[in-house]
Amino acid sequence: MTVTKTKGAQAALPINTILAGDCIETMRSLPEASVDLIFADPPYNLQLRGDLHRPDNSKVDAVDDAWDQFANFEAYDRFTKDWLAAARRLLKADGAIWVIGSYHNIFRVGAAMQNAGFWILNDVVWRKSNPMPNFRGKRLTNAHETLIWASKSEAGKYTFNYEALKALNEGVQMRSDWVLPICTGHERLKDAQGDKAHPTQKPESLLHRVLVATTNPGDVVLDPFFGTGTTGAVAKMLGRDWIGIEREAAYREVAEARIARVRRFDREALETSQGKRAEPRVPFGQIVERGMLRPGEVLVSPRGATAKVRADGTLIGSDVKGSIHQVGAALEGAPSCNGWTYWHFKRDGKLVPIDLLRQQVRAEMDETRPH
Repeated sequence: MTVTKTKGAQAALPINTILAGDCIETMRSLPEASVDLIFADPPYNLQLRGDLHRPDNSKVDAVDDAWDQFANFEAYDRFTKDWLAAARRLLKADGAIWVIGSYHNIFRVGAAMQNAGFWILNDVVWRKSNPMPNFRGKRLTNAHETLIWASKSEAGKYTFNYEALKALNEGVQMRSDWVLPICTGHERLKDAQGDKAHPTQKPESLLHRVLVATTNPGDVVLDPFFGTGTTGAVAKMLGRDWIGIEREAAYREVAEARIARVRRFDREALETSQGKRAEPRVPFGQIVERGMLRPGEVLVSPRGATAKVRADGTLIGSDVKGSIHQVGAALEGAPSCNGWTYWHFKRDGKLVPIDLLRQQVRAEMDETRPH
C-alpha cells in the first residue's frame, strides 16, 4: 500500500513503497527536493572474466547478473552521471547521500559526485571482519568496501548525530573505518531454490549505523538500487520513512516479504543521544524574566569573583559588564567562557550552578512540545 506525504503544493511522495522500474526514470518522476537521505548501492561493474572456483573446485557464486554488466567505462560513466543527477534533484537543500562501492567503481563514482555538485564529507572504509578469500592467490584478499558520504552542496546543513555514534562506539569518537561482518547466516536471504536471493546483500548493521548517524525519525530515505530491501527494513525499524526503487521483480518480491515481517521500534527506543548543541537554546535573560534569579542578585565564580545580575540579563562586575559569557571570559583573561557552568548563585548557604536553572527550563520545554 502506498502511503504519501504532502507539504503545501508539493506532489504526493510514495513513502514506504517499492517502486518498480528503472531508477533514473523513476527518480525523475518524483517530487523535487523531497528526500532527506539517499543510500545508493549501484552496480559495481565488476568486469568478471570467466568462472571462479574454490580450491575444492566448487564454483563461487559471483556477481555475473546482467544489471552489473556495462559495455565499457564510458557506458558506466554515463549511467553514473545520469542517476546521480536524478538523485541530487530529489534531495532537500540540507539532504545528503551515501554511495557504496569497491575498487572497481568507487573512484569513478567519487569523481562523478564532485562533478555533479555534491560536497564530500567523508569516505568510510567498511572493513569486513569475515571477507571472502582470494581463491586464485594472485591478489590481496579484498577485505573492504568504500562508502562516500556527501551533502547536496557545500552550504548544506546536513544531519550528523555525533553523540549517537559516539554512544554506539562505547563513548569514543566514531572513526571512518568500520569493522562489520558481511551478510551471512540467518540474515542472508534465500530464494525458493535455497540460493542467495541477491549476490550483494548488505548487512543490516551497516545500514543501522548509516541511518542512526545521518537521519532522524520521520526522515525520508530513498534507495534507488533497492535489491532485497535492507535499507527499507532498517529504516522501518528505526522509525524512518523509506522509498525503494527496483526493476527486478524477484528482488521486489523478496524485499516486500522481508519488510512486512519487520517490527518498528517504539518511540522511546528510537531516541538517540544528543549533544549539547541539539538542546533548546535558553537565553540567560529568560532566567531573569521568570524570576528564577532577580536583578541585583550576586553570582560567584569558581575563584570567588562576583558580579551582579542586571534586569536585561547581563552582568556587571567591578570593572566589566556584558553577558554571562563575556564577563566570565574577562575575569579569567580567556578568549571565551561558558557562563552557564562558570557562574553560581547561593541558595540555603550553598553554591549552585546557574546551569541548573537552564536545565529546569529545558525540562519544561520538553514536557510541552508535541511528541
